[in-house]
Amino acid sequence: QVQLVESGGGLVQPGGSLRLSCAASGIIFSSYNMGWYRQAPGKQRELVARITSGGSTNYATSVKGRFTISRDNTKKTVYLQMNSLKPEDTAVYYCNAEILTLVGGRTNYWGQGTQVTVSS
Repeated sequence: QVQLVESGGGLVQPGGSLRLSCAASGIIFSSYNMGWYRQAPGKQRELVARITSGGSTNYATSVKGRFTISRDNTKKTVYLQMNSLKPEDTAVYYCNAEILTLVGGRTNYWGQGTQVTVSS
């Protein structure tokens, strides 16, 4: 029973900060690459940030320098620290867990999403 549960979303003013959390269960957390994706109305889901099982990180150009992804393997939780928020960051943010499969593909699990709204 795989579960990814996001928390920490809400309403924040432009320039403000927010920290999202994603608690995982039902997986060997340390073996998974973890990521944050977001989807705004009328737009496709896009990768925001990713952290591999080894700790390497990648960020979308639009958030680089403002967002920081981290993980705590003991707590089986991945975080997204969001600073200097802009209205264009408004979206539903989804937690993702990814692992390479033995048959040559990738298996992905998704959380339910948490709403982030940046507005004055």
